[in-house]
Parts: sequence; structure tokens; C-alpha cells
Amino acid sequence: MTVTPTAAGPASADVRIPDTPRTGTPSAALLAAEQAADVLAGRRLVVLTGAGLSTDSGIPDYRGPDSPPRSPMTYDEFVSGSRARQRYWARSHIGWQRLGSAQPNQGHHALAALESAGVVRTLITQNVDGLHRAAGSRTVIDLHGRIDQVICLRCGVLSGRLELHHRLDEVNPDFATHADVRTAPDGDVELEDTSEFVLVDCRVCGGVLKPDVVFFGENVPKARVDQVYTAMTTGQALLVAGSSLTVMSGLRFVRHAAKLGWPIVIVNRGITRGDPLARGRVDAGCTPTLTALAERLTG
Repeated sequence: MTVTPTAAGPASADVRIPDTPRTGTPSAALLAAEQAADVLAGRRLVVLTGAGLSTDSGIPDYRGPDSPPRSPMTYDEFVSGSRARQRYWARSHIGWQRLGSAQPNQGHHALAALESAGVVRTLITQNVDGLHRAAGSRTVIDLHGRIDQVICLRCGVLSGRLELHHRLDEVNPDFATHADVRTAPDGDVELEDTSEFVLVDCRVCGGVLKPDVVFFGENVPKARVDQVYTAMTTGQALLVAGSSLTVMSGLRFVRHAAKLGWPIVIVNRGITRGDPLARGRVDAGCTPTLTALAERLTG
């Protein structure tokens, strides 16, 4: 279906294509990208990304069509006691080795190219993997924080995750790598026996260490939310890539864009909560679609 751009507000037109392979640039994805480009062409873009963008980098998403159900640790559970933190850090210690070795895919590079061309003005990501920056994007707002940083809950000092990883290795020299366990988007893995894992505390004050990411049940810092709203003043249209928009932390910015009368294009495998507001909806993988979209908008 051809999408016809309008001056403001969502339209009923909807770009839908069947599922496409996650490699290359299939013709169906190219066609959908061309139609979506008709909606976005000539506008300054704000981009909102989710876990679906990083699946082609080997990082699974939470709510994709093939994702198994899982219950990640909540903030209240993490601060409830040392046993919960022992469980978290043991599992995360293994998972971060994998997350830390992930590389940007062509979808990340496509968005970086759009930024370099002046098309993308702000990139808001719900991901904590740091792959946007690794791909070359610079105007990145890490909505849910960064997994490569650690914060002390007592004194607030930030430190590097690699430093913590080495410290945990030193006190857990015989901890198995468990190569066969499943990794989650936040670096957690499915591991039951964590009873012998040894924790370490903040070097400065001895306080509890937590990854500098927003846990489930924890609010995005208000200053960061305000930063996003301010950054959105530089845009004229919103592109969502790889997010089901299930949680309000991302959906609120889609609703804000709709109130501003911006055209909204959503690229995601499966339905999203933002679909009723979208003028273009591409049901396909992010990598082929964003690659084709970048070629069209910068060509």
C-alpha cells in the first residue's frame, strides 16, 4: 500500500509486508522502506529504538515474536537483600561477557549514516548495549542507562563495568562460563545455581553496586526524560525501530510526537502499542528496512 504524506496527524495508511530474512536487503523490505521514506522525506528525524534493533547483533529481545517469556529482576527485588543481588550479579557476570562482545549491525550503521547526513537529529534508545555509539551515532540519549557503567547506591560514584568484571573474576576464579545458557537483552542469563558467587562492594564507600541501567519497576530519571522532550524540539518526524512500545518509558514520546502533529513511522516485527498513531507501519526486520531507508533518504 502506498503511503501518502500529509501535513500533520496520523493517517489510516499502513505499510505492511510479510516477514523477511534478517540478512541482506530483500525486495519486500526495500519496497516498504521506499514507501516509509515518502512519509519521512524532507523532515528532521527523531529516532526511538528498542531491543529488536540489536537482535541481528546476537542480543535477543524481550517481546519479539520468537522471544520466550521471562521475568527480569525488578529494582525492589535487587535492593531487598544480598541474596537477590548475588543472583543478579552471578547471572549478569556471565551475560555481560557476551553483551560486551556484541558488534553493531547494519541497522545501527544505517542510523549513524542518517545522522551524519543531517537527517537524524536525535536518537533515543531504550537499549543499554551501547551499540549505537559503537556504530558512530553521537546524538544518543540512553533512556534506560548504559550496561557498561556501574553506580554505587550509597555514594553515587560511577565506575566502569569492565573494572567490576575483573574484580568479580578475582574473587570468583572457579566460576564456570556456562556457555550453554540463554542471554537476555540486559546481559542477564538463565542460571539457577548462584549460591557460591561472591559479591564485591563500592571501592569508595563500601556501598551496594548496581548497573547504571533502569530496572523494571524503576523510573527513568526525570532529568533524562526532560532531556528527551527538549531534544525532540529539533525534530519534525519520529521513526521507531525495534520496539513494541509496551512500556510507557518509550510510548510517551510516540504520543508526544502525535500531539505535535508529526508523522510517525514504526519498523518492528509484530504489533506495537503505537500502531494506532503511526502513519507508516513496516512489519519487518530492522536491518534490511533501515538499510534501505537510509539509502533512500540520503540518496
